Amino acid sequence: MVEGRYRSVAQNQAGARVREVDEGLRSYMLGVYNLMALGVAATAIVSLAVASSPALLGLIAGTPLKWVLFAGLLGLGFFAPRIIFSGSAGTAHAAYWAYAGMWGLLLGPMMAFYMGSNPGIVVQAFGITAATFAATSLAGYTTKRNLSPFQTFFMMASIGLVIAIVANAIFFQSEMFSLLTSVVVVLLFSAITAYETQVIKEMYYEGDTALAAKQKSIFGAFMLYGSFVTLFVHILNILGIMRSE
Repeated sequence: MVEGRYRSVAQNQAGARVREVDEGLRSYMLGVYNLMALGVAATAIVSLAVASSPALLGLIAGTPLKWVLFAGLLGLGFFAPRIIFSGSAGTAHAAYWAYAGMWGLLLGPMMAFYMGSNPGIVVQAFGITAATFAATSLAGYTTKRNLSPFQTFFMMASIGLVIAIVANAIFFQSEMFSLLTSVVVVLLFSAITAYETQVIKEMYYEGDTALAAKQKSIFGAFMLYGSFVTLFVHILNILGIMRSE
């Protein structure tokens, strides 16, 4: 009788503990997604501001500045873990918002082109991106399969695609090659989004300090933001090429 009562108390305590962890995880993931969404909104504001300014458009599109921004994005993306986890929460936020701002500057000329020729295609691309991101991120959150073995493949494939995209922009300038690379990028980053979501979920630990929890949340938003914007750019490119044919 007494043993059964102790067992019941232990089970109730274990259940309460699981509920606390689940609630903490949901709060943590919600914070990641909210920060990511704010980053996307900030990028949209910056890119539209650039698109509406002939002076800024000329500065970015007509000078080597676009390549400086591109290199800055690659560098910040590479060093992001060290920057975000080695400093204060303020340093982590600075890295994140600098990343979002540089993306906005770099996307300005692209937004100017499509907003001037076919604004509806931008809205359509954003809707497709949001749906794709939501589906793949949900898959990564709920799957029981360990996606970490794909990490090396994702990294090598991403490097290869960056080289191919830069080479096409400088040397080949082939519209068909651009379409093919964009299709591959969308497929690859759909899978990467699922992988990143699983990684972000597994980073959560209830006993984290306030600083560690904040750093993890910012880093998670950083990863998902990069995948979302990459998906958007290449979905927009696919739609633009298909409409022009």
